[in-house]
Amino acid sequence: MKRRSFVKWAAAFPLLAQVGWEQALGTGWAEVARNSTDNIYTRLGVKPLINGRGTWTYLSASLELPEVRTAQVEAAQHFVNIFELQQAAGRRLAELTGAESGMITSGAAGAMAVATAGCIAGTDPDKIWQLPDTDGLKNEVVMVGGRSVFDSAIRLAGGKLVLAESADQIPNAITKNTVMIYTTSEPEQLAKEIAIAKAHRVPIFMDAADGIPPVNKLQLFNKMGCDLYTFSGGKGLCGPQSSGILLGRKDLIDAALANSNPWEGAVCRPMKVGKEEIMGCLAAVEAWLKMDVPKLNREWGARVQRIATLVGTVPGVEANVYMPEENQCPTLMISWDQKAWRYSTADCARQLLEGTPSIAVLTEDNPSDVLSRKATAQKAPKKDDKLQIVSMTLRPGEEIIIAQRLRQLLTHARRQGTQS
Repeated sequence: MKRRSFVKWAAAFPLLAQVGWEQALGTGWAEVARNSTDNIYTRLGVKPLINGRGTWTYLSASLELPEVRTAQVEAAQHFVNIFELQQAAGRRLAELTGAESGMITSGAAGAMAVATAGCIAGTDPDKIWQLPDTDGLKNEVVMVGGRSVFDSAIRLAGGKLVLAESADQIPNAITKNTVMIYTTSEPEQLAKEIAIAKAHRVPIFMDAADGIPPVNKLQLFNKMGCDLYTFSGGKGLCGPQSSGILLGRKDLIDAALANSNPWEGAVCRPMKVGKEEIMGCLAAVEAWLKMDVPKLNREWGARVQRIATLVGTVPGVEANVYMPEENQCPTLMISWDQKAWRYSTADCARQLLEGTPSIAVLTEDNPSDVLSRKATAQKAPKKDDKLQIVSMTLRPGEEIIIAQRLRQLLTHARRQGTQS
């Protein structure tokens, strides 16, 4: 144990020395901390935060890529016909992804709504005008895996949910009124579902809202044969937060466009997407497809590794960097004996959030999930969770602030726990 402790401190010493010098000189991470107390949000009375939780919508998702900001500024300087712009964006998305067509939506949930409306009403003006009333129309949507906290996007367009807990239940869930199959399954399971959908000639919609990174999913779902699939523009893509991408068969994309903005009378007309979001989201796709992702992962990984190195000097704390199967970016997992210390991950996360600067980290809680809590409460109770820090939403220098604060909190918690 002494040798292990020595190795941890030897690895941490250069970082600790750097922190001491930067604190004394007021540079580096100290500059980041100072800037967080005086900005456009603090002057409005809103407290910004350091985001180590990831691309959650309630935390404003992600920071836009420089290419995205540039595209939006240029787009804002001209008038343009939105009908023509969406068609042109669809052609460009097809070139980039291999899909037949595409469109920019008001987020992935917006894509769910316009896809549902398109599958129900097609391009028929009378049916489009009728929605969300589906009297006399086919309107059933098979939900693979059961209900989703986002399925209101399907229902508000007129879709009637039919639940299928697994791929095996899909055939029995399909009826003469089925217009779409909705899924969020992983590729292996998705392949089975696509085969079933093809056999029954029903379009399948893949919701991969937070599926990027990895960026190859932009082409993957098309190659697998998905009729429609979507990504959030404001999460991993680092595009405008109020944007999303819907890709797939041209006839279904045309139908989705016919049921959405800027068509007056369409059920999804309120889900407006401006020229800035369209060009910004398109710029995000183009930027990602040119990006050196391995290099980016090394940079992200180095940030959370610095936190692991510093936090690992606290006796009893385990800190390891890993790559999740989903949302693939280097992520730090931190654990300690919560029972012995009488200090939970929830306690730590709360204190990090209450500090200055405020720091958000990933635990099993979901502050934005209110409506589905009744349903989730019926599932198996949660085990002791671990505190995690997602690398892709950290800015340079913020990792040192997180590490210093965590060391303080965990050192104090350990001392209090061992004394009681």
